[in-house]
Amino acid sequence: MTDTLSATFAALADPTRRAILGRLMAGERSVSELAEPFDMSMPAVSKHLRVLERAGLVTRRAEAQWRWCRIEAGPLEEVADFANRYRHIWEERLDRLDTYLEELQKKEKSHGRKQRRK
Repeated sequence: MTDTLSATFAALADPTRRAILGRLMAGERSVSELAEPFDMSMPAVSKHLRVLERAGLVTRRAEAQWRWCRIEAGPLEEVADFANRYRHIWEERLDRLDTYLEELQKKEKSHGRKQRRK
């Protein structure tokens, strides 16, 4: 069995691949359209697309001479599920920060200092 979450994170680790996925958020694009903003060869873009495809993040189809790519949400949903398991940690830390900031504000008021305007 393959570790799909690791493959997804490995694919997402590269900023070029994340940018490609960002461009695919607007809908299906041809490989040449995806390659436009990048200063790299078409074989290099194709290599990035293969990594995304192996991770299940992109599907490709051929239509005449065109190669079309589409984003696939399944692996991203798995990443979101993984991250959500740790959400309570972030929320607890933010709650503690809120409490700390409230305490600081009370101390400033009790010491007669002027509060800063936001």
